Amino acid sequence: MKHFKHMQASSAKEAASATEKGAAVVMAGGTDLLGTLKDEILPTYPETVVDLKAAAGMDGISEDGDVVVIGALAKLAAVAESDAVREGCAALAEACARAASPTIRHMGTIGGNVCQMHRCWYFRVPDDRFHCRRKGGDWCPARIGDNRYHSIFGDQDGCYAASSHDTAPALVALGASVKTTKREVPAEEFFRANGVRSNVLEDGEVVTDIRVPKAAKSAFLKFALRKSIDFPVVNCAAAQLADGSVRVALGGVYPAPVRSTAAEAAVAGGVSADSAARAADAAVEDCKPLAKNAYKVEIARTLVKRTLSELAG
Repeated sequence: MKHFKHMQASSAKEAASATEKGAAVVMAGGTDLLGTLKDEILPTYPETVVDLKAAAGMDGISEDGDVVVIGALAKLAAVAESDAVREGCAALAEACARAASPTIRHMGTIGGNVCQMHRCWYFRVPDDRFHCRRKGGDWCPARIGDNRYHSIFGDQDGCYAASSHDTAPALVALGASVKTTKREVPAEEFFRANGVRSNVLEDGEVVTDIRVPKAAKSAFLKFALRKSIDFPVVNCAAAQLADGSVRVALGGVYPAPVRSTAAEAAVAGGVSADSAARAADAAVEDCKPLAKNAYKVEIARTLVKRTLSELAG
C-alpha cells in the first residue's frame, strides 16, 4: 500500500485550497476513501489526504424556513434520526437509515455519501487491472462483460456503472441542492460520471452543506440483496412538494440518479393506484438493459409503483 501525507484541515476552505492542484484528496468519515486507497484502484494517486473531521460547524442540522440545512460532516445516522429531516424530508431520513450498516452509518457522512465513487466491480478492481473509460481507457468492460448490476438506461459518456448512493434519489426527488466552497448545484445536476468522480466537483472544490426543501410527503424504497450493508440494486424516491407537484427519482439504474418526468406526468392529476401503475410503466419506457440486467427493469417498475403508493396512503 502506498503512503500518504496527512493534513488536518480546520475548515472546508482550507481543505479546498489544499486540493486545488489535484495532488490531495479530502476525507470525511473515510468509509469509502480508505478502501479505495488500500485497494489501489486509481490510475494516479494523491500525495496528501486532507482530513476534514475536525472542521468546525460542518456537522449541524438546522432549519432555515422551509429548508433543512445539513452540514456535509453530519453522520448518516444523525440525519436519519433528526426530527427536522424525518418530519420535512422523510425520504432522505429513510435513505440514510437504509445506507450500509449501523456501524458505517455512525462513521460515514452525508457529504461522503453524495461524493462516493461508483461501485462497479470493473472500476473497483484492485491494482487498476481494468483501465476503464473512467480512468482514461477506451471502453467500459461492463458493456459486454458481467453487467448484472449495471445501467439499464444506457451509458453516460461511455460508462455503464450504476449510481450507488442511497441519498441521491431522495435528494433529487426533494429538489435539494448541494452547496460547495465555490457554488450551489441542484442535486439533479450534481451526480454524473466525471473521471474517477461520480459528481461534478472540480479540483479545489469541497461540499459544505446540503439544502433540502421540506415536502408535504415523501417516501424512499430500496431493493438490495441483503437488508443491511448492501448497495442498492435499485432504489427510488418520490416527493409531493408544497405546491402539490410530485417528483420521482430512481437510483441504481444509470451512472447518475434518473428523475422520471414521464412518471411525474402520469400522477399530475393525483396519486392513486391506477396513476401509480401508469407512472411505473412510464418510468421504465426508455430502458435499454444490457445482456444480464433486464431483471432490473421490473424491479424499477415495481419500486416506482410502491413508492408513489406510499404518498397516496
